[in-house]
Amino acid sequence: MPEGHTIHRAARDHGRVLAGQVLAVSSPQGRFAEGAALIDGRRCVGVEAYGKHLLYRFDSGDALHIHLGLFGRLRKQKLPLSAPRGAVRVRLVGKSHVVDVNGPNICRLLDPPQIQSLVERIGPDVLRSDADPERAFKRIAKSRAPIGRLIMDQSVMAGIGNIYRSEILWRQGIHPETPGRDIGRDRFDRIWNDAKALLAIGVKHDAIITVERVAEGAAPSKARTRERVNIFGKASCPTCGQKIRRFEIDGRRAFACEACQPSGAGAGAGAGAGTGSAQD
Repeated sequence: MPEGHTIHRAARDHGRVLAGQVLAVSSPQGRFAEGAALIDGRRCVGVEAYGKHLLYRFDSGDALHIHLGLFGRLRKQKLPLSAPRGAVRVRLVGKSHVVDVNGPNICRLLDPPQIQSLVERIGPDVLRSDADPERAFKRIAKSRAPIGRLIMDQSVMAGIGNIYRSEILWRQGIHPETPGRDIGRDRFDRIWNDAKALLAIGVKHDAIITVERVAEGAAPSKARTRERVNIFGKASCPTCGQKIRRFEIDGRRAFACEACQPSGAGAGAGAGAGTGSAQD
């Protein structure tokens, strides 16, 4: 499933080529034909990301709501039009570019009250300037659930996915199984700030990059994920050399170094396994 940086990158790129234009909207696959007809010929006024949700807003006040899920895909290409590749649920055509959406988990039209309801259900997005981290902290501070589950809960904090979860908690020396109520404000702020910095780097490079030397400016490899991360999918910790523990949280893979991320309420209060924060 795409993580938050991918959706924000799409919102930025699609907004540049579609916002302010009257769009030709269709459903080559046919499954969204009725919805496409309602916004065909309408002006797109902006494209926004809320966590893993993408909203194409129109001058009618309605918005096309896309959530890619596990298998969805976005394609942006310059005109002239080419034949749709695969089962294209919705096609958006502007003056210079076309955006195709394949296989989304959600593809629907929302009216203004529905848009507001959706936004209110989504937790604060670390990449949005209007995000309120206090909302996330209050939820986490009251919860007995493990922090590794909470920061993946999109109603608590929006945008963090499976790879970022393991990487951020390792960088901050926090065990994923630490109960939320044991995190405290200082460690929460470190999680939030590191997530914000790392996802911003992800938007810039269109890739998940958590290794410090790459985040600081070395050329990233988009093809080799292992070169861009510290512990996700790896056998040993790059800091201490200990074996990485692999386990599951709610059916999703998680990774931790038991030496650098000791469990317990007081653990992880220092500088963490990594360097504390990423700089772009």
